[in-house]
Amino acid sequence: DTIYRQAMRLMKSDEVEAFDLTKETDAVRESYGRGRFGQGCLIARRLIERDVPFVEVTLGDGLGWDTHQNNFDGVRRLSAELDQGWATLMQELKDRDLLDSTTILWMGEFGRTPRINEMAGRDHFPNAWSCVFAGGGVNGGQVYGKTSDDGMEVVDGRVSESDVVASLCAALGVDPETENVSELGRPHKISEGTPIQALLS
Repeated sequence: DTIYRQAMRLMKSDEVEAFDLTKETDAVRESYGRGRFGQGCLIARRLIERDVPFVEVTLGDGLGWDTHQNNFDGVRRLSAELDQGWATLMQELKDRDLLDSTTILWMGEFGRTPRINEMAGRDHFPNAWSCVFAGGGVNGGQVYGKTSDDGMEVVDGRVSESDVVASLCAALGVDPETENVSELGRPHKISEGTPIQALLS
């Protein structure tokens, strides 16, 4: 019921105008890329301008980077779409003085194998993967962590998923140990991890 009420409230609010991309010029829409991700990044900018506190943009058709076969063609296509939309979003946020007040985290669910399989693909690989922090609360312009030369293991700056979430919380100014209580009365911290101080401004 709460979710339905929130959805109805959104449909009747001023924020719904953020989804009307006819308000943008063709040049701006082209600069983001005409795919779902690029136009999603443009909607994200429009939502951020309206002080919407949390925005998620997803890249892919449900499988996204799950390139078990034809990895090289898939990654080339996905990277082109990602680069155009994301770069334009970052630039527009900076130009509109919104980047320093917007924390950005780009990540997937896990990494891909360093070795190519028999279908020219890469499989699931939880041992090492990358994510990107940018914007408010983030000490940008650096690389944190390193894998071995063969990409099979993290040899410097190993962190957990919980540490990444705790770092996001810290960048946002939220205590990662804040507890939410479930319907059964069980407390759950936002994150059990430790913020990565080198990533925080």
